[in-house]
Amino acid sequence: MISVLAIDDSRTIRELLRRALEGAGMEVTTADDGALGVRAFQEARFDAVITDINMPNLDGFGVIEAIRGGDGNRRVPILVLTTETGPELRARARDAGATGWLTKPFEEAALVQTLRRVAGAALR
Repeated sequence: MISVLAIDDSRTIRELLRRALEGAGMEVTTADDGALGVRAFQEARFDAVITDINMPNLDGFGVIEAIRGGDGNRRVPILVLTTETGPELRARARDAGATGWLTKPFEEAALVQTLRRVAGAALR
């Protein structure tokens, strides 16, 4: 079973992610800001991380940098899920270590397929 950490300050997005991913047979843990997300990541093992960019306490770039610079599971796939579309933000996320970029609103099937692909590659 694929275990996903979903970090987003929007309760609605967290619930949409939980519903979509659990419906696809994945295990989902959520956090409502970047700092709590990094803490959750340090306390458990995840096959993939989804993070928003604009959040209180620690933004998505900080989340990516903390995970990539940490001690555990630094190679975990990290998908950015955001309303932002600017190429400079995408480049910044990629440079920080993001695996992919998806925009809100998301299509459930595309999200599930992307997660299975990137988590499956990480599990090999």
